[in-house]
Amino acid sequence: MTSISCPAMLRAVLAVLGCTACGRAAQSADARGDDAAAVADAAFEARVLDVVGDISPVHDPAIVATPGKYYLFSTGAGLLVHESSDLVRWRATGSVFAQKPAWITTTSASNPNELWAPDVRFFGGKYHLYYAASTFGSNKSCIGHATKTDIASGSWADQGTVICSNMGSSDNWNAIDPNVVIDDAGTPWMDFGSFWGGIKMIKLDATTGGRATDDMMVYSIADRPGGRGGPEGPWIIKRCGYYYLFESWGACCDGAYDYNMRVGRSTSVNKDYVDKAGMKLLGGGGGTLVSQGNSTVHAPGHNAVIVYNNKTYNLYHALNASNGNASLHITELVWDADGWPVQHDP
Repeated sequence: MTSISCPAMLRAVLAVLGCTACGRAAQSADARGDDAAAVADAAFEARVLDVVGDISPVHDPAIVATPGKYYLFSTGAGLLVHESSDLVRWRATGSVFAQKPAWITTTSASNPNELWAPDVRFFGGKYHLYYAASTFGSNKSCIGHATKTDIASGSWADQGTVICSNMGSSDNWNAIDPNVVIDDAGTPWMDFGSFWGGIKMIKLDATTGGRATDDMMVYSIADRPGGRGGPEGPWIIKRCGYYYLFESWGACCDGAYDYNMRVGRSTSVNKDYVDKAGMKLLGGGGGTLVSQGNSTVHAPGHNAVIVYNNKTYNLYHALNASNGNASLHITELVWDADGWPVQHDP
């Protein structure tokens, strides 16, 4: 890991444990990855973890923390799986599916088993894995769902589709990049989307993990007027009374390679997100910068944020400028006095 001075370390420890700006005690979060309690001195530089092992290719990472082990899922054939005991040393352990579930018809003919951008959450007594099945440049897409009771053993049970876009319709949104957040009432909500109509949200059933039948609304929560690239790859955490919506702008994989991470927040899970300057994320072009590339590392984005042992970690992929390979990056998030994440570049 990156070395830091004793005074800086002391400030970090006190900030993480104190949580004075939230007015609530520091607490550990479960596999939902929400309710972060850490508040940090903005003068403290974000600590970048020197990750090693099987960290490339890793694209669109998602993570779940359990006692003693972290499980990471990412885009790839059948959805790639990695494990770590310390967030630093990573080992590839295979894939979720040997081949895509039979109901999927929206992946490419040349790479039919490649599935995208997973997320995993624990609720209703099970782990719920969500992922996208699509083709690059198309919004004919579906979000799939699988479950298991023990993250460490057994196979994932396919539960079919949660929502699809442009399947014989003219949907101006894209059913990819799923992420699930649990609200204060214990209700799971799925945010998702990319380009087209921006970031959307639907309500899920707290028992089955499928789409809720009592609210079939597709909510719009963020966009980028003018079609300037993104937002996509949403990730929401609950922290100190706010829902924080992280999203990625720009080109992740070709062209400008200008992918970057942005954030806004709201007191309501499905509406009214604004950035630090008060600009709306829906219809207002808002999004406070969290991370951008540099001369050696391009296109950081599609992040996942978790809270574990009272620390908040940002996981994301970025491209090596010399060869374009996507690899895993992890930074411990620092929060300013107003409760916003401090910008950290790879």
